[in-house]
Amino acid sequence: MPDTSALKVIHVSEIDGFTVGHADNHEFHTGCTVIMCPSGAPASVFIPGFAPGTRETQLLSPWNIVPAINALLFTGGSAFGLSAASGVVRFLLEQFVGFDAEDKLRIPIVPAAAIYDFYGNVSKGRYPDEGMGYEAAKNAVSGPLRSGPYGVGHSLSSGGLTTPPLQSPSGFGSYGLELANGLKLAAIVAVNPLGSVVNPNTGEIISGVRHSNGSLYNRIEILQALSLLPPAGSPVLETAHTVLAAVATNAKMSKLDAYRVARMGSSGIARAIFPSRLLFDGDIVFAMSSCTGKSFDPSFLGALAAEVVAQAIVRSVPGYHDMA
Repeated sequence: MPDTSALKVIHVSEIDGFTVGHADNHEFHTGCTVIMCPSGAPASVFIPGFAPGTRETQLLSPWNIVPAINALLFTGGSAFGLSAASGVVRFLLEQFVGFDAEDKLRIPIVPAAAIYDFYGNVSKGRYPDEGMGYEAAKNAVSGPLRSGPYGVGHSLSSGGLTTPPLQSPSGFGSYGLELANGLKLAAIVAVNPLGSVVNPNTGEIISGVRHSNGSLYNRIEILQALSLLPPAGSPVLETAHTVLAAVATNAKMSKLDAYRVARMGSSGIARAIFPSRLLFDGDIVFAMSSCTGKSFDPSFLGALAAEVVAQAIVRSVPGYHDMA
């Protein structure tokens, strides 16, 4: 049996082979976040949400031939913000990093996923772009990460089942573990759900739909609010939706392993968001590996992935950044 006693809490950017960078536009309240893995990381994706906004995720299917990615971008701005990935590609191209297509040609592989942050984006027309993606890539560093309103998490909220004044702030979250057996596994998340955030340790709702007096809706009240939603396309549903998650590890993984870990890791969203995976949610979970450590059973990695995703979601909520 592997030794699962935790040595310490870590972050994705403390795993060999990965760095993380943010870029923000404070005037227009939007941003993006990138995980850089220039040496290449086998990766895959599982998409439990019904309204995803993505770029190049089909390359991550285990049966497709591209073996690894060079970066992963999370961005605000919905489909418009996906253009920020071009900036990450440009940065990597300048470093001669990417898929080896020919002797003098490298094609950087940069999947991306977007989140709908238009309520916080006061411009309704200024989104993360190529320049912001380049800045995030340039800003990528190793070391601990702060959770909160940074990068893609700049203006996110939970409780999108109701109108914006009755929602709660959330944002970017980070959490991971280094175990005594040498395994490192960590997650970053961007939290912008229609539902509310639940502390999986206690079952307490800690962020989401609020009454006018500031108190949070309980589960029955949340379900009642869900039953009263107007037809699809209402502006009420254009305020907050989607949780993006990425799990990174040093454990050796194939693309198929990464798909399995991403799929199992998606359980962390269900643990920490109530209700989750609704029709307007674009929930997505990526998994990737630097392959600098040992091999582990994918079931073990997937179970741990679900835990770190759930704990990262909790830490996206102001006041829960340093939760034990």
